[in-house]
Amino acid sequence: MLIKGLQKASFVDWDGKIATVLFCAGCNFKCGFCFNKELVNSSSELVEIPEKKILEFLESRKNFIDGVVITGGEPCLQKDLPEFIAKIKLPVKLDTNGSNPEILEYLIKNKLINYIAMDIKAPLNRYQEVAKSKILNLKSKILKSINLIIESGIDHEFRSTLVPGIHTEKDIKKMAQLIKGGKRYFLQNFKPGNTLDSRLKNTKPFASLEKFARIADRIIQTKIR
Repeated sequence: MLIKGLQKASFVDWDGKIATVLFCAGCNFKCGFCFNKELVNSSSELVEIPEKKILEFLESRKNFIDGVVITGGEPCLQKDLPEFIAKIKLPVKLDTNGSNPEILEYLIKNKLINYIAMDIKAPLNRYQEVAKSKILNLKSKILKSINLIIESGIDHEFRSTLVPGIHTEKDIKKMAQLIKGGKRYFLQNFKPGNTLDSRLKNTKPFASLEKFARIADRIIQTKIR
């Protein structure tokens, strides 16, 4: 596992739980509005944390935390992700962009994860453009991941970061329709600053997401985070 970040305790990454957060390096998306650009680019400036050290830390904290969040980057790029999760003796939440349904299906079937959060980047017809990804058959992979999550029986959420100039009200309706049947949908406002695309660093976020939330909530339970 290529892990280049560890947050000892978080109260916001898994609703209702105190969690340790592990940050995997590398991502197959290059969303311009991403604020974890160091992890996306798998920067050599970030020090890799040995797996042994992480497992020892989790063991020492097992009576003080409720679970572990594995995020990124994109965790499902890590070939040994299933083996690593199997070594964690705590509930696990997985954050994913949904681009690797095969790994996701394996994790679900083998009951290795307790909660899944999948990012919805854009309407399906604009996914490649917004994610800036060259993954073959990306649309079908995204759809397969969505269906796997909805049908898994595992607690889950879908979420979208909304960016002025990228997302419109029509987009939100299409995005919500993609995940119809899911448990919940969270909308979060774009945060300017340390973005992957430097041209977005001074972009002002939406004044409010209330209108977007009302549109999506007609299709799937939606809240603003």
